[in-house]
Amino acid sequence: MLIKRTISVMLGKGSVSHNSRKFKAENIDGERTSQNITYCNQPIKEVYHKLFDDALERYNIKQKRSDRRIDNYYEKIRTGRQEKLFHEVILQIGNKDNMAAISDDGQLATKVLDEYMRDFQQRNPNLHVFSAHIHMDEATPHLHIDFVPFATGSKRGLDTRVSLKQALAEQGFAGGARGDTEWSQWVHSEKEQLSQAMARHDIEWEQLGTHDEHLSVMNYKKEQRAAEVKALNKSIAKLQKQELDVQALEQIDVKNVPLSSKVMLEKEDYKTLVTAAQKYVVQVKRESKLEKALAAAEKTIAGLKQKISELTKTVASLTKQLDEYRSIRGQLDRGELQSENMELRKQNNLFKSIIEQHGLGHLMGRNKKTTHKNQDVR
Repeated sequence: MLIKRTISVMLGKGSVSHNSRKFKAENIDGERTSQNITYCNQPIKEVYHKLFDDALERYNIKQKRSDRRIDNYYEKIRTGRQEKLFHEVILQIGNKDNMAAISDDGQLATKVLDEYMRDFQQRNPNLHVFSAHIHMDEATPHLHIDFVPFATGSKRGLDTRVSLKQALAEQGFAGGARGDTEWSQWVHSEKEQLSQAMARHDIEWEQLGTHDEHLSVMNYKKEQRAAEVKALNKSIAKLQKQELDVQALEQIDVKNVPLSSKVMLEKEDYKTLVTAAQKYVVQVKRESKLEKALAAAEKTIAGLKQKISELTKTVASLTKQLDEYRSIRGQLDRGELQSENMELRKQNNLFKSIIEQHGLGHLMGRNKKTTHKNQDVR
């Protein structure tokens, strides 16, 4: 019977003493601790000596200054901030409700995790596993894997050094867009490996719209963009190849056909002329589109000029009205005159701003001159 279960891959705190059960938390059932599986449990300092001592010696020999030599690579990484001493992942199938450790399904989950773990080191040669355990004495069976990531052939520092990013890159996981990192790609790959082990035991991977689906969408979009760029480059190359060489056209030798009004061309010359004709047709179509766009723009400009002309007349009329109000100033109540004058100024300023926005400020200068002349005549 086929069942569906989720896959969880979590970053662990890296408590080796807890994983090996030297320290037992309250959530541990001591009666089931004997059911735990231990694959390895090496002291991490020994691992560092094994992985990096030769590289450390090569590095120190090259250093002419004593202050640049490294006495203890383990301590350098432990006290530094660039890299962690080691990393831990925790893998789990299902949860305590559908894969409880005390159930038959929990026992099945243990078999799958065990099968997955036995090929882990072979799949990940740059992740040196020094501690690995399956815990059956907690609510749900889960696998702890502690490893030291290392990269070889480095040109900075030790030629073999601690680096999670470079270790995964050497295993073929190249980071992409934001979120699509070497780590996220590796986690997704390991989930696929675990799902294959699950499938061999009739367990289907149930994906619940997690980051895996988001990552798949990102990868799909990236592939689409790459395909579009490739097609665009192909089109550009084609256009460049079809560019008309004017000098080549001028040098074409046209020969008359004997006893005929036709002419002969060399094959290459004929191809050049065909290309030129095709480009000419494209250019004519392009110019036609530009002419239509220009005609539409000119129509719009004409409409704007008409509106500006109307506004200019309105401003002139308002200016004249304002002058008339000023001439009969003494006949009106001062309070009413000030109110009306203020309203007219607002209207006048509004229309002036509209004219200035349309670049016809010079018209205002003409109106001012006309106004001054009219005042002189009066």
